Amino acid sequence: MKDTIAAIATALQEGAISIVRLSGPESLAIADRLFSRDVLNQPSHTVAYGFIRDPLREVVVDEVLVTVFRAPRSFTREDVVEISGHGGRMVTRKILSLCLGEGARLAQPGEFTRRAFLNGRIDLTQAEAIMDIIKADCEPGVRMAIQGIRGSVRQLIEPLTEQLLQIIANIEVNIDYPEYEDAQQLTWQTVLPQARQWLVQIDQILQRAESGRVMKNGVKTVILGKPNVGKSSLLNALLEEEKAIVTEIEGTTRDLVEGEIHLDNVTLHLIDTAGIRKTEDRVEQIGIERSMQAMEEAELILVVLDASQPLDAQDEALLTMTEGRQRIVLYNKKDQVDHVEGLAISARDKDIGALIEEINRRYEHHHAMLDQPTLASERQIALARQARQHMAEAVAQLQAGAELDLVTIDLQAAYTALKDIVGETSREDLLDALFSQFCLGK
Repeated sequence: MKDTIAAIATALQEGAISIVRLSGPESLAIADRLFSRDVLNQPSHTVAYGFIRDPLREVVVDEVLVTVFRAPRSFTREDVVEISGHGGRMVTRKILSLCLGEGARLAQPGEFTRRAFLNGRIDLTQAEAIMDIIKADCEPGVRMAIQGIRGSVRQLIEPLTEQLLQIIANIEVNIDYPEYEDAQQLTWQTVLPQARQWLVQIDQILQRAESGRVMKNGVKTVILGKPNVGKSSLLNALLEEEKAIVTEIEGTTRDLVEGEIHLDNVTLHLIDTAGIRKTEDRVEQIGIERSMQAMEEAELILVVLDASQPLDAQDEALLTMTEGRQRIVLYNKKDQVDHVEGLAISARDKDIGALIEEINRRYEHHHAMLDQPTLASERQIALARQARQHMAEAVAQLQAGAELDLVTIDLQAAYTALKDIVGETSREDLLDALFSQFCLGK
């Protein structure tokens, strides 16, 4: 934390501009030695035009803009300098090299964001949200990440944390200072309703987190059906490209073919599978085995039936296998019949509007929760579940008439799990694992 760090903050490829970022106590002095103008007296949050010079060779390296952010009003709460130059890879590396030559250290992955966390600029959930907004490839993911950056997870967790703290504190006062008249006299009858209400609140948070997970990660969707019902044609129609081979020959698809589509209310990770049937072809058998595995892991199954043919034993077997699962049964080849009972499409003609509408309808309630605070990562959800489990154990002990001092063990464990969500009791190995996912300049 005493070092001044430097890194390239933009993608290392040719572009219009590139940015080399410095953070730490010597940032201004290092930039001042390289820049053609006075950086030491440059006001915070201002931009100056000039040239970066190689002090040893006394040559101009690049024409740049230098932006100064003085502590504590910066991303890291340290002095920060950003040098914006032309976006050539060689000249960008040269500017970074000059900064390192003047005493800066190359930043570790995520070290700028880590310093922001350690200096109290952001909490751990906001750090995760920064990574989420970098990786987001759809609008729902961006909206969720923005919520996280604004501290929505802390706002969600703090009321639960405060309630736990009050219960624990009152129990401790009752145990340690029974003669203290101003303290609320607690018994299991008074604590139990509070604990049950706390469980209701965290269950609502966890339920909302599932909607957030769907919006952020998308839904693993498998297309199932017997050979030649139009599974590959449906995949191509959904993706609006010829991703899968389509022929009239049965068994054309022998391996999983994947793609991704962003609909209004959800992102689907699509998997086209081999047609389910009995076959002696070993290669096709392997493809069918993979299809069955994909079905087991799927969060949504599109069961494709042939509208131009009556249901047969293979169709019935597929319907039985997927019964009770999250599925949509659709009848393809509606262009070949006069009337179809059920959700009908024509994949060959790209007539799949009814299917798109049904998928959007099913995930409409998830989309409606986008602007509400929610837990945004598996780490956060896992810790919330741990907290819930500890509170559930506390409730069970209260119902069994356990002494309050024994119940506080689980209450304190629940409290610690919630504090871990925002990183207020975080271990060093956890921080290493989290921030190592970031790029050097972040």
